[in-house]
Amino acid sequence: MDRDATAAEDVVRPRSRITHRAATLSLLTLDTAAWCGGFLGAAWTRYEFDLTATGGARVLAVALACAALYALLTFARSRLYGRYPIGSAGDARGLAGTVTIAAVVTLAAVLPWTERPIPATTPLVGGAVALVLMAAGRGLWRAHADRHRPAARHAERCLVYGVDAASERLVRALLHDPESNYRPVGLLDDAPESRGLRLEGLRVLGGREQVGAVIRGTQARTVIFSMSCSDAGLLRDVRTRTLEAGAAFKVLPPVRELLDRPVAATDVRDLQLTDLLGRAQRVAELTVERGGLAGRRVLVTGAGGSIGSELCRQIARCEPDELMMLDRDESALHALQMSLHGRALLDGPELILADIRDAEGIARVVADRQPDVVFHAAALKHLTMLQRHPGEAIMTNVWGTLNVLEACRDVAQFVNISTDKAANPASVLGYSKRITERLTAHQAQQLGGTYLSVRFGNVLSSRGSVLTAFQAQIRAGVPITVTHPDVTRYFMTVQEAVHLVLQAATIGRGGEALVLDMGEPVRIADVARRLAAEADHPVEIVYTGLRTGEKLHEHLFGADESDTRPLHPLISHVPVPPLDPDEVRGLDPYADPDELVKRMAAFCETVGSALPALPGQR
Repeated sequence: MDRDATAAEDVVRPRSRITHRAATLSLLTLDTAAWCGGFLGAAWTRYEFDLTATGGARVLAVALACAALYALLTFARSRLYGRYPIGSAGDARGLAGTVTIAAVVTLAAVLPWTERPIPATTPLVGGAVALVLMAAGRGLWRAHADRHRPAARHAERCLVYGVDAASERLVRALLHDPESNYRPVGLLDDAPESRGLRLEGLRVLGGREQVGAVIRGTQARTVIFSMSCSDAGLLRDVRTRTLEAGAAFKVLPPVRELLDRPVAATDVRDLQLTDLLGRAQRVAELTVERGGLAGRRVLVTGAGGSIGSELCRQIARCEPDELMMLDRDESALHALQMSLHGRALLDGPELILADIRDAEGIARVVADRQPDVVFHAAALKHLTMLQRHPGEAIMTNVWGTLNVLEACRDVAQFVNISTDKAANPASVLGYSKRITERLTAHQAQQLGGTYLSVRFGNVLSSRGSVLTAFQAQIRAGVPITVTHPDVTRYFMTVQEAVHLVLQAATIGRGGEALVLDMGEPVRIADVARRLAAEADHPVEIVYTGLRTGEKLHEHLFGADESDTRPLHPLISHVPVPPLDPDEVRGLDPYADPDELVKRMAAFCETVGSALPALPGQR
């Protein structure tokens, strides 16, 4: 520590001790006076305003004894003075408990006397009066402190939209933090019962209809939107009204995203596109049993990808016995290790550099490391590229998955990452992923283990996703390209995707595919327009037309599949017909691309009666 910092600490610490001592002395004086006043008042009224009958001196002596007992109890109970902020809920609970004990003990001491020094009712009535006086004193203390709280330098006047637990904590944090960049001057909320409500001295000034007027009336420069209990439509509406009024728009993430810590001014952040799309809400509704991976050996293939890396981060928090991360991209493994440990020496056994197209190499890895659970996320995923190179989809997505499946004959659980394009597939990507679902189901049928697939839509902000492509086009100053004005896609956040995959390891049954209820599909053109509106320069949107293999609208279920949710209201269980691996081994990846695509499509035709029944459907 440098000399200036040490000197600063030497100055601050004595001041803190002096302030604490002064506050303790003041509270002790206040509480003693409250006990004396309470006892004298109780006895005075008991004898019709005439203390000569019992003697004021005796009442005062008992009151002082009770005050001493109260002070002793206060310090004995974990040093209540200074334990809680003055006037806080914790301070009030401690005060009420201690006063009650002191009053009851005093009453018990007085009752056995034949000639009682004070009336028997005095400890109870006097204690109640003393409690009221002490609480009033603390309330005045807090009101004075709040009125004279230090103002944050250069703090912007702001409004907080939403009256809930998170916004209440935020307001309190902003008001009491002298370094905060924001100073709340009012609240906004649509609920009729919230009108006129006060929170930390701030009043609810209106709802969404009054956003512009309130901003002008309070001269607020920022609106902070609490997202705990809201939908994307409300968020967009309030944001539009805020920007039209000339103020900045910030958000406070849901409390669940803030983990188990107090809300702070630093939690206020800029709006993200995922907030506008409303995709963050369903994550909290998926309950993940993390204990299922504790103490187990877990292998993740494709660990360097968007899904694989997030899987590794989430699994690492589950305290597995060993987490093995496999990828053929050494740079991706380097970035993954850096994100997990803050360093990337690439010398740990947890990193495995291997290619799933190498059957012998994968078999050796699995035999040597003996994982209990395998999450298979390695795959080629770009639809247009695979449409031109179907042989690559065969060698990586199909044969690569088959290599991993055959190497994992002894694992307890195997989760294959699939895509919504496997439902009624119309592209090489969809065909290849549907084939992997069927190969996984065949392994479950043959071995009887928990071999299953997980099917979900586009992952926001993943590498190569439409969102990142649009953002790159805006940065480059070129038009945003959209295939069709009516094209829609299902979107989910990477957190949702990983929640679903981890849930699959808990509730999934062998030979099926799990499908997450992803809400309503999103129009890609709407996403493009919202991004264009956020840009700091005019952005043109150009429609290029659907490419080969692309659908106008994706489906979550195939023509022969039904939406059945036996275990979780947000997760559907779809039976998958098995496919014998010998049938796909005969594919020639170097054959004519058109003929190869036809052969792949043939493996995905409706099987009908070949569908196995899930438990409970027989």
